[in-house]
Amino acid sequence: MPDPPLILVVDDEQSYRDALSVALQREGFLVELAADGVEALERFEATKPALILLDVMLPRISGVDVCRQIRSRSQVPIIMVTARNAEIDAVVGLEVGADDYVSKPFRLRELVARVRASLRRVPSLEESRAEAIDSVEVGDVRVDVSRHEVFVRGGLVALPLKEFELLELLLTNAGRVLTRDVLIDRIWGPNYYGDTKTLDVHIKRLRAKVEEDPARPNRIVTVRGVGYRYEKPRPAKAAG
Repeated sequence: MPDPPLILVVDDEQSYRDALSVALQREGFLVELAADGVEALERFEATKPALILLDVMLPRISGVDVCRQIRSRSQVPIIMVTARNAEIDAVVGLEVGADDYVSKPFRLRELVARVRASLRRVPSLEESRAEAIDSVEVGDVRVDVSRHEVFVRGGLVALPLKEFELLELLLTNAGRVLTRDVLIDRIWGPNYYGDTKTLDVHIKRLRAKVEEDPARPNRIVTVRGVGYRYEKPRPAKAAG
């Protein structure tokens, strides 16, 4: 029987660390604790957790910088934890590679459900990819699924896991409108409790990497009130 998943909880408030530790252990998880950014990086390297709950406001190294450093070398799921009045911090966290965010004060039951949903995405994604196509290409953008590589106009572009999954889904369904609910369900799982800002931030980051002019996107287009569509390239007009 495999060991239970290890969750790294990073928070400078002992009351939150203690509450999360008790709640997660009650649900069958192993828990590792860190009280600041430096300790978080040390515990990450030492324990290789299955998921990280990462507070934004940390001493010594901020949660955003911790997220950036971890994401540069690992695709471990990261859920940012922010103060209720610090939504901009959550957006910044998403922009540097966090998968999700939750605001304090939070309900422990909801947080545990989001942890489980994030963990389920990892093995299920690998299983589905084993049976999926090796690559998908639309115009000058190609996703090599088996090698986890993305090429834009011939150049290799590095994408975090969630952006990679999102681009793969959009390309596979090029020309079709995918609703926000469908995108969130497929990428973050059916039990996702967060709002749609997470999706919007990931779309913004994708546009910065695949669009020639991200301010006027013509590949990943918004269908107002519905969702997003990846446009198929229009065939060139015949001369004469």
